[in-house]
Amino acid sequence: MTKPSAKPGKCPICNKPTQEATKPFCSVRCKQVDLNKWLSGSYSVPAVEEEFSETDMSDLENPRNMH
Repeated sequence: MTKPSAKPGKCPICNKPTQEATKPFCSVRCKQVDLNKWLSGSYSVPAVEEEFSETDMSDLENPRNMH
């Protein structure tokens, strides 16, 4: 049996076809652009700060209230 050929993917940065040597990117440049986005914090999930009531805070501060 022959192995089915995989469809070439697209670079997540510029949408050009990927190259085997730099998968999943098309070039070293796009690979570095992606790394820079990770290192600069561009790929982050925004956090929503949750407000606690006074009762919640006292429960957290007193370990005996923990179950």
